[in-house]
Amino acid sequence: MAKPSDRAPGPPSPIAYHILLALATRDRHGYLIRKAVEEQTAGEMRLGPSTLYAAIRRLEDEGLIEESPWRPDADLDDARRRYYRLTSAGRAVLQEETERLRATVAFALRQLKARPAT
Repeated sequence: MAKPSDRAPGPPSPIAYHILLALATRDRHGYLIRKAVEEQTAGEMRLGPSTLYAAIRRLEDEGLIEESPWRPDADLDDARRRYYRLTSAGRAVLQEETERLRATVAFALRQLKARPAT
């Protein structure tokens, strides 16, 4: 597994960002991550299984997420599911990217006000 410092420089991809965001408040398995991403994007981003699990593997390799030891009650769970959670490096990347996006939107809004449409 790569160390967090081996992560490619620059912001995470939109898919990676939304997966990190889906894990910000709780551990989730793949299907719940997929549903959270759909909800976060009002259905605009729908991840197929191969895209989702490839992104999860990359985020694990980068040290941004890890498998969680947490399990719900056995009656509510399937033992084959793997649950994931943010690492401290993943939370830091999520916070940095969220701040970058906030600053970008603030700048864009100022630019639009500076020269309104004619």
